[in-house]
Amino acid sequence: MDGLALKAGGVYVDATLGLAGHAAAAAAHLGSDGLLIGIDQDDMALERAAERLESAQEGEGPEVLLLKGNFGQLDELLLEADIPGIDAILFDLGVSSPQIDNPSRGFSFKEDAPLDMRMDPSTQTITAAEIINTTNAADLARIIRANSDEKWASRIAQFIVDARKTAPLTTSAQLVDVIKAAIPASARRSGGHPAKRTFQALRMEVNQERAVLERGLDAAIRWLLPGGRICVISYHSGEDRIVKETFAAFANRCTCPPDLPVCACGRCPMLEVLTRKPLCATQVEVERNPRARSAKLRIARRL
Repeated sequence: MDGLALKAGGVYVDATLGLAGHAAAAAAHLGSDGLLIGIDQDDMALERAAERLESAQEGEGPEVLLLKGNFGQLDELLLEADIPGIDAILFDLGVSSPQIDNPSRGFSFKEDAPLDMRMDPSTQTITAAEIINTTNAADLARIIRANSDEKWASRIAQFIVDARKTAPLTTSAQLVDVIKAAIPASARRSGGHPAKRTFQALRMEVNQERAVLERGLDAAIRWLLPGGRICVISYHSGEDRIVKETFAAFANRCTCPPDLPVCACGRCPMLEVLTRKPLCATQVEVERNPRARSAKLRIARRL
């Protein structure tokens, strides 16, 4: 909330609404003249968020506008809603806790379920099962490595290809067994669950999360009004790298040669980066909420 610097009467966008935890906290700062826009592609999340925000307002909260879609569609969503500009926007990346905790969605490596992992099953057709059963070993290794920094990516990919020769891999339990077999026992003793990174990588590939993030960040920065804030919470080094590089690109837009005494390109900076290094959860917060362990927050202000 400090990073967003919300003000009464402002326009705030929660680009990853989920169950409206952040949005409910933001509503208290916006007042009855403010506008809270929540975006999510999950129908269940939108329904439950609407209930939470309605009960949290108690007649004194801001106007609430919930939009179905993902933040890669930010331009289209805000244009359709006829929004002239925004004062603050938050991205809380990755999969939401309700999606992880619902075994039928196939996001979790702790529950046996069909390998789905689609954030919006009503519009998406490609599932995690289709990817692991049709992609060659080289491309599977690339997907796993790029989306999770898994050091055993090539070995895991080859084990998946070998396993599916006998029968297609269709459930999370089957995939977990293959991953455990691929990673040497000595490497499985540390670093958390051995399937964690591969499941993350497949989820990101199914939902094209890196490309969506790049589009969403670009749009969000353009929609910010002068002085507006953008906050992004990421959980993976690849995502954090995209955020860091995007902020830097908008903060250093000049393309003139370094030795040119005066800027001639006219590409003025659009952002001031307020976090030289990402802010991370404290040990107390991690103990209270273990899923915050890998969270990194970056903040920037529109010039």
